[in-house]
Amino acid sequence: MENNKTAFKFLESNIKNIDPQNASALYGDSFENFSAIYKIIKKAGIKTYFYFDPPFAIREGMDDVYDKTIKLIESIEPEICQMVVIEHMSGLEFPENIGSLEKTKSRKFGKSTLTYYIPKEE
Repeated sequence: MENNKTAFKFLESNIKNIDPQNASALYGDSFENFSAIYKIIKKAGIKTYFYFDPPFAIREGMDDVYDKTIKLIESIEPEICQMVVIEHMSGLEFPENIGSLEKTKSRKFGKSTLTYYIPKEE
């Protein structure tokens, strides 16, 4: 899901060139559309990889973007989650647990870091 028109066109193009049967691009705001997409994923019952790439909080109007992202991730049920990956500003620490997910690792790439979560083992 992408909210920037230019980035969305590139996303669509990449999907067409790589694997159009197993991916789709959706235009719009993730925070507004996540529940609808989540319902589709849940109904399909397929373990899914969730990738969150919120705008860095240093942008104007984005002060609470990571809090909103964590709230979305808290709603993900372990039965349909293979993994959650969050791209975020390096130096920002995410909690060890978000909802029913636990952090497995973080990898820094300059100003960006990827933090990985999987369902907690019971």
